[in-house]
Amino acid sequence: MAITTPLMNVMTAAARKAARVLTRDFGEVEHLQTSRKGPADFVTQADLKSERILREELSRTRPHYGFVMEEGGVIEGPDKTHRWFIDPLDGTTNYLHGVPHFAISIGLEREGQLVAGLVFNPIRDEMFTAEKGQGAWLNDRRLRVSSRRELNSALIATGIPYLGRAGHEEFLSELPKVMSEVAGVRRFGAAALDLAFVAAGRFDAFWERGLSSWDVAAGAVILREAGGQVSDLDGGDNFLESGHILASNTVLHAPLMKCLHG
Repeated sequence: MAITTPLMNVMTAAARKAARVLTRDFGEVEHLQTSRKGPADFVTQADLKSERILREELSRTRPHYGFVMEEGGVIEGPDKTHRWFIDPLDGTTNYLHGVPHFAISIGLEREGQLVAGLVFNPIRDEMFTAEKGQGAWLNDRRLRVSSRRELNSALIATGIPYLGRAGHEEFLSELPKVMSEVAGVRRFGAAALDLAFVAAGRFDAFWERGLSSWDVAAGAVILREAGGQVSDLDGGDNFLESGHILASNTVLHAPLMKCLHG
């Protein structure tokens, strides 16, 4: 059975309502109204509408919680112990190009600890959820990370820094090191789904630099509840602040860390 706590019911209802906007507009990609926010970083009207719905729905049931949102920024709530991390459309570039690999991501932090996460790809109707102590789930199926123990049989996901952002030199030095050790490297363009896929055992690990807290908060909870490990690229727990992340099935964490720093 999937998680049916009051908290998760609130999160899944908000995600499904926001997803209706994304799926409707996805069918009309060529007509989307877009604005240029920065180098290779576009905001769609669907993105903004999705975020507004998520904020309204979550605020209706948890009115005192704060928000950290991709478009709306940081909103302090009266309850300083709880914060939502919201990405209303992770994989915006995929979405704009008609690639059906994108997601809504909702993470909850309580007293400085990530305690709940949801990543929803509405096109595939895949809802990844986790709550601390409740395990990780894909719809009604319990998730566990992969059991691969050797890098040479591992499939690793990554992200390439966007045009105009820092991190290209580091990535270009890391990629050949990893490629020489593993079975394959994939770049799918939605970090929240990359983390969820590691939790589901589809990928054995994932690393990326320069991410935002709303990209990874939900996926980190899902991965940990699936038995995985997540850290920054120095092995610490600072990935929300640094934006640099390594996620794995635990067995491959140290070998990959060594590989990246080699």
